[in-house]
Amino acid sequence: MQGVLAGFATIGAIIALGFLLAHVGVLRSDSQVLLTRLVFFVATPALLFQTLAAAPVGQVLSSGLVTAALSFVGTAAAYVLIARTIWRRSVGNTVVGALSSAYVNAANLGLPITVYVLGTASFIAPVLLMQLLVITPLAFAVLDAISSGRRPSVFGALTQPLRNPITVGCFLGLLCSLTDWQVPAAAAAPVGLIAGMAVPGVLLAYGVSLRLDPRPSGTSGAELAVVCLLKLLVQPLLAYVAARWLFNLDGRALLAATVVAALPTAQNIFVYATRYGRSTTLARDSIFVTTVLSVPVLLTITALLT
Repeated sequence: MQGVLAGFATIGAIIALGFLLAHVGVLRSDSQVLLTRLVFFVATPALLFQTLAAAPVGQVLSSGLVTAALSFVGTAAAYVLIARTIWRRSVGNTVVGALSSAYVNAANLGLPITVYVLGTASFIAPVLLMQLLVITPLAFAVLDAISSGRRPSVFGALTQPLRNPITVGCFLGLLCSLTDWQVPAAAAAPVGLIAGMAVPGVLLAYGVSLRLDPRPSGTSGAELAVVCLLKLLVQPLLAYVAARWLFNLDGRALLAATVVAALPTAQNIFVYATRYGRSTTLARDSIFVTTVLSVPVLLTITALLT
């Protein structure tokens, strides 16, 4: 437990540094954009490539992947049922609400938490793959069809993951693992240095966002409460049940599955909502509230399972 708390303390210190640098004006909104783009397009792909290239394929394509999928589907389905039968939300708004309820912040928070608290990024890789390869293309296909009034493009949905650098990094790392190919030292050294920027870079950017981004306002309290309950309580509970009693996981594997499911709503859901003009306020507010409330939830889960 001491090591876990030390990991969270390390993460919190770097986030606080980003907050402080934004508060005194050293880092501004353009700095946050630069940090985020650098982490997204360069550092995170390098880190995931480095991690997956050295990890056994069975560790990535494992019960953790199925657990994450089951917890996502169960949580998203619960929101869809409520939104369509009680609130009578449109299809587009329901898609964004379901993503706000179940799409975890795997890159911005999941990556540093698994690295510092669980010791490896391999626990977050299956969730990243699932979200980037399956959930995001499906959501885009539905939202594109609604926006354009045309049928979803199968080709666009299938090729969308190939336009995402994080997915490409995962693919290349898995390819190296599958073929048992060792990355030459001349290439591995710079990749390792670049990968080292991922975790501190995203934590600094996140601290800046906490200081400069707008605070919640204008969302229906009932809907926001339901989204937060689904995200922080229902989803980790489903993940725990699946991991514990369906796959008989225990120890660090059980902790990892539950912690990953309890991560807050991913920040890119607000980008998706804004792009398609659907439930933007709900997406923004759920990101902020679940992020703040996820800290005691994650600490409680860690205390109970260690």
